[in-house]
Amino acid sequence: MDADDLAAYLARIGVPRPPAPELSALAAIQWGHVTSIPFENLDILLGRGIAIDLASVVAKLVRGGRGGYCFEHNTLLAAALEALGYGVTRLAARVRWLATGPTPRTHMLLAVDVPGEPRQLVDAGFGGTCPTAPIPLAPFVDGGEVAMHHDRYRLRAEGEGLVLQLAGKDGDGDWADLYWFTLEPHDAIDYEVANHYTSTHPRSRFVLGLVCARTTAQGRVTVRDREVSRRRGGPGGAVEREVIGDGERLLEVLARELGLVFPSGTRFRHGPA
Repeated sequence: MDADDLAAYLARIGVPRPPAPELSALAAIQWGHVTSIPFENLDILLGRGIAIDLASVVAKLVRGGRGGYCFEHNTLLAAALEALGYGVTRLAARVRWLATGPTPRTHMLLAVDVPGEPRQLVDAGFGGTCPTAPIPLAPFVDGGEVAMHHDRYRLRAEGEGLVLQLAGKDGDGDWADLYWFTLEPHDAIDYEVANHYTSTHPRSRFVLGLVCARTTAQGRVTVRDREVSRRRGGPGGAVEREVIGDGERLLEVLARELGLVFPSGTRFRHGPA
């Protein structure tokens, strides 16, 4: 990432350039990213392709004011962190959240090395359940909880990998698997293959439905097909749900609550007419 793109990215997420690659700066960048750049799959539902090379991602998410899904978010974040002096290893995970069976490695996440600190799991692309702060990977504490902003997370060892879990509203015994991953580095071509599947396969959840999400200082906003949910605070917080009656109302919600602006008359496959 060149200096101009880095400056534009930091302006987009509202974070000043840190003087050094420190853990506090990493946390500020992740929080700024997830609260400024929404998660969305709308280009798929408009019949457009998803390009995940860095130039295309910068053009869309930084200069174009749009959001994206994991390959776009974490490609952008990885490049920015490397430009700021962090060591970044690109990883891949098998998603378990909302899954009904075995899944391929179609989620991108990052392992980030911070001078003088434990290695961190960093992810800005897991929608409405995305971590909002780094999670220590080493030294790994099996089942150690990390509380952040609106949610609690933990890592559990499983086989040769780790499972990221999210705490539910019913106490310590109520944990949901988000994804399973290993620390094996992945290359750009691995994500190209996974991106082709997630953006084009007829059984991909991103082909079958509309999903947008954004984290705010107050909680989480999620749009799925014809419904928007607004959760205040943590998992036990009040949830307001609204059925979106028509396509113009959807455009209003996207613009006001997620910062995604489309021309009047735009309609998305699986969205309201």
